[in-house]
Amino acid sequence: MASQDWFDKDFYRVLGVSKDVSDAELKKVYRKLARKHHPDSNPGDPAAEAKFKEISEANSVLSDPVQRKEYDQIRAMGSGARFTAPGSGGASGGFEDVFGSVFGGGAGRQGFPQGGAYDDLLSSLFAQQGGRSSGSTRGRDVSASTTLDFLTAVKGDQVTLQTSEGRPMTVRIPAGVSDGQKVKLRGKGHPSPNGGEAGDLVLTVRVRKHPVFERDGLNLKVSVPVTFVEAALGATIEVPTLGGVPVKLRVAPGTPSGRILRVKGRGVAAAKSTGDLLAEVVIVVPTHMSAGASVKLAEFAEQLPDENPRDDLLARARG
Repeated sequence: MASQDWFDKDFYRVLGVSKDVSDAELKKVYRKLARKHHPDSNPGDPAAEAKFKEISEANSVLSDPVQRKEYDQIRAMGSGARFTAPGSGGASGGFEDVFGSVFGGGAGRQGFPQGGAYDDLLSSLFAQQGGRSSGSTRGRDVSASTTLDFLTAVKGDQVTLQTSEGRPMTVRIPAGVSDGQKVKLRGKGHPSPNGGEAGDLVLTVRVRKHPVFERDGLNLKVSVPVTFVEAALGATIEVPTLGGVPVKLRVAPGTPSGRILRVKGRGVAAAKSTGDLLAEVVIVVPTHMSAGASVKLAEFAEQLPDENPRDDLLARARG
């Protein structure tokens, strides 16, 4: 994955974080920047699109522990170092350019330190850039992001997106992806330059909110208004499902607000399991009542036990 970009680009500065930033803080900062500069939030703004690609590239490297280690090792050599792939012309190039910049132009191989980080770096660069190794080279990974509507994320679909390098690509989104999830699509990255394995596409998914449903893992949650009479006396009500016909649920007499009614198997269907639909009862009261209805309600209240439903709450608050 190492390239000239790693010498020239300060990914920490791009994201505005320090070199010792934790994984959790890095994720938090990236999400904030991605929301701010995402093309969907800045339609027709090429500067925002360019910035979004820049921060996506930086995050794809720094969020991967292996790539971050290699990046830090390369950056430690100094921004003047240059990496050229084998066969790019001239007698020198590749690692001789890199280490010549660090240890002096005439140091040659005799001046290289042995062991530790530099051995790791040599092994990594030889393996990934071809070097003087006899094996085939794996293609580079590609990062990309896409914003899906809620139903597409739940059901899965084929979408066309742009990679961080600006090239279009059609991919299959698996069912059940969630907001912020990273999906690795094997073999969808850059092809190998010498017949090896293609790189992967690392896709960050953003999901638009739904006006009715929310995700709770593989479960779907929906708030269902129920009248006072329905909750008190019991009723059969209709509850919507995502992309399907409503289902009928029985509200038992005396159902309180906040009770969850569960519909098995009507949540998110993922590869290994399927969630449920969780319907939360929300009791609504009329905003306008006729004079006759108010009288009847007052007569009804007189028939109820003389008790305060907040007594226990007040007692617990007093300690």
